Amino acid sequence: MHSRSFVASAVLCPLVFLLASTIARAQTPSPALLVLEKDDHSLAIVDPMALKVVARVAAGPDPHEVVASDDGRYAYISNYGAFSSPQHTLSVVDLVAQKALPPVDLSPLLAPHGLQFVNGKVYFTVEGSKVIGSYNPATQHIDWILGIGQNRTHMLVVAPDMSHIFTSDVNSNTITIIDPDKHADVSGWTETHIPVGKGPEGFDVSPDGKVLWAANAHDGTVSIIDIATKKVVQTVDAHVKSANRLKFTPDGRYVLISLLGGTDLVVMDARSRGVIKRINLGDGSAGILMNPDGHLAYVAVSRGNYVSVINLETLQIEGRIQTGKGPDGMAWAVRK
Repeated sequence: MHSRSFVASAVLCPLVFLLASTIARAQTPSPALLVLEKDDHSLAIVDPMALKVVARVAAGPDPHEVVASDDGRYAYISNYGAFSSPQHTLSVVDLVAQKALPPVDLSPLLAPHGLQFVNGKVYFTVEGSKVIGSYNPATQHIDWILGIGQNRTHMLVVAPDMSHIFTSDVNSNTITIIDPDKHADVSGWTETHIPVGKGPEGFDVSPDGKVLWAANAHDGTVSIIDIATKKVVQTVDAHVKSANRLKFTPDGRYVLISLLGGTDLVVMDARSRGVIKRINLGDGSAGILMNPDGHLAYVAVSRGNYVSVINLETLQIEGRIQTGKGPDGMAWAVRK
């Protein structure tokens, strides 16, 4: 009996040590790169230094976009479903414990999509209900809803000081600028719907806050809007049909556009407003995310099941992160 016990202990001790070391290595890093694996219904937590997935957590039905709380402890995920089977939840993930928490039920709002975390709240678009809104995690309530009245209000950008909110309205072919109404009470808002090209989806506001660029997926153009006058000042035929996302680099030098139906990442010069390079990623791509210091860009190659890492100084592919099926929305989680 003593002999068997010794043997069992001798086998068990290394095994326990191995499991403990594995758990330690799998802790959520900071910063952590969050990647939604849309077709696997999961959130991958990635170590951006090692370029490896360290954990996966259930992300709910048809996850599309993800944001992290300001303290880096929680992730919020839009469960979309579009119009064939619209969903009505925001999935919540505890990034420290690496587990799914009870989702936020947005009913009767249907098909939430675009997300941004600003001033302690989750701002979201709801395509099926033609509205945007905000969820307050502190009170666990939806505390604001605003009707947009456009078709497929898809993505949004919220200014940190709430001076503007911007949305792309894919099937209405508009970009909407929403401003606090200075001539009404504190709850008043003014909306300006600006006609652009066909199928605006991915868009971004320049780092200086002066212009907005929108990639029009249906006609391949890019519309450039002067935010002060709320008018399109230039339309560039950039040949970006099937464009999915558009992002400025943090220094404002470049604009990156992903193509879901192509193989290229299109790089435009923000000053000349021309295409300067097309980087072959090998397959159709979606989400674009810059690292905090602006040195690298991460591009979700949805149809290839990996994330390409682009050096923004050389505009060359520097690495690859193998993911599950259909990587799409991405975010940074930084513990504070």
